[in-house]
Formats: sequence, structure tokens, C-alpha cells
Amino acid sequence: EIKTPAFENTNLFIRSIGKETDMVSKEMYSWTDQGGNKLTLKPEATASVVRAYIQHSLGKKTPLNKLYYIDSLFRRERPQKGRYRQFNQFGIEVIGSPFPEQDAEVIALAYNFFDFLGVKELTLKVNSIGSQETRNNYKKKLYDYLLPYKNTLTSVSQNRLMTNPLRILDTKIDFEIEIINKAPHILDYLNNDDKKHFNQTLKFLDNLNIKYIIDHSLVRGLDYYSRTVFEIQSSQLGAQNALCGGGRYDYLVEELGGKATPAIGFAAGIERLILAL
Repeated sequence: EIKTPAFENTNLFIRSIGKETDMVSKEMYSWTDQGGNKLTLKPEATASVVRAYIQHSLGKKTPLNKLYYIDSLFRRERPQKGRYRQFNQFGIEVIGSPFPEQDAEVIALAYNFFDFLGVKELTLKVNSIGSQETRNNYKKKLYDYLLPYKNTLTSVSQNRLMTNPLRILDTKIDFEIEIINKAPHILDYLNNDDKKHFNQTLKFLDNLNIKYIIDHSLVRGLDYYSRTVFEIQSSQLGAQNALCGGGRYDYLVEELGGKATPAIGFAAGIERLILAL
């Protein structure tokens, strides 16, 4: 088990989650304390876990760290069924393994947990958003595809088109979803290593008899993800149907000042799990 503080330096979340994400641009509870430090209530847990992993040199103690947490988090969202401004999550982070076996273990652990509890109508969605090389190539293609639609996009998406077009794939606006449905798929632009990694992950899931759907628009709402991303949904929950989401974040440890270290994890909402049960 790992426990991290209720709040962190604001910059930690800007650097890890990404400035253009909804979480950083709209949803964080941030303030400046008496000493002039910019602080933020944790909107998600992975950045804090990675900060602690680096600060306490956990990678030197053991090459593979398998961690779990149960935590309260805070986001300034519009409250609705299954979505609250203070909410609880449990999650796991595996730091140190680059192998597709690790992707399959993390996904299987999450899926089998919900299945074991008897959650009905489970759907596992998976995608790969590739390495930085893959994403840079794909961003150009996506930008070229979206440019003719620029004036019909919302102002938020117009801004993202110039800064990070991948974020537009995460849109919840109906007419933008229609545009995205015909966009080129990132899986068609994976380099050989990324393709091999994703195919092996799917093969392991097949061997474990875990059914999945490949969802080309699944990119997850945070910028630190790379390669495998996944989401587990239950149609019993209505509009807020995601029980759990996660993926690889192979660049985050290095981005936050540690040694280059591959990692993967997931986070799951406890209130949504209770609703689904």
C-alpha cells in the first residue's frame, strides 16, 4: 500500500496531467498558501505516487514496484449521478516493467475484480496510443484531417487543435463525436515496436479469456499515457458508465525528474462501483 498527501504542488499536476486537459484547465481546486506556494487538492493519484516513488528512491530498493492505494480525490466538476466533487478511488501502479505481460496482468486484475463482485454488463475497451514517435506522426495526420472542420469545432477544441489535437478525441460533444468517428485511427500509425506490444497484450487477454473491444477513440483524459490504454464500463451506470480506467505511462517518471522507467496502472471509482452493485 502507498499513501500520498491530500494536496501537492500545483506544478506536479500541470507537468504530469497536461495543461490542455479538462482536469487541469477546468477542474482543479488550487490556491496559494501564506508562503506563496501554489497548492492543489489531488484530482488524481498517479502523479502523487510517481512523485513519492522518485523522492524515496523506490526504484533503487527493488526494480519492480507493485503499489495500491485507496484515496479521496477532488475535482470541480458538475455533480451528477456517479460524479462528485469529492470522491474515492482505489487503484494500482506497477512501476518498472516494459513488458506486455504486465499490461495484461493489470487489465486482468481490474476486470476479474469487477467480475468477481458480480458487476453486470461489463465492457472492456482497449486501444494503443503508441510511443512518442507514433503520436508525433499521428498528430500531424489528425491535424490535417480536423483542419477543414476548424470553424465548426467548439472553442475548446479549436484551441486543442493548435496545441494537442489528440485531446479532441476525448470530446463528449455529439457533433464533434460524429467528426471524430471518421478520423484516421492511431492504430494504423503505430510503429513496429508499438504494434508488436499491443498485439501481444491482446493475445495474452485472449489466452485469459477476457473479452475486449478495440475503441479507436479511447485516449484517456490525461497526457501522461502511452501505448496501452483501457477502460472498463458497465451499462448499468447510465451516462457516467466508466468504472475504471488506466494505461501505460512510460515517460512520466522521467518527466517528473526520475530515471526513465516504464509503468502502468489503473484507477477505479468506489462510488460508481457501489452504484453498479
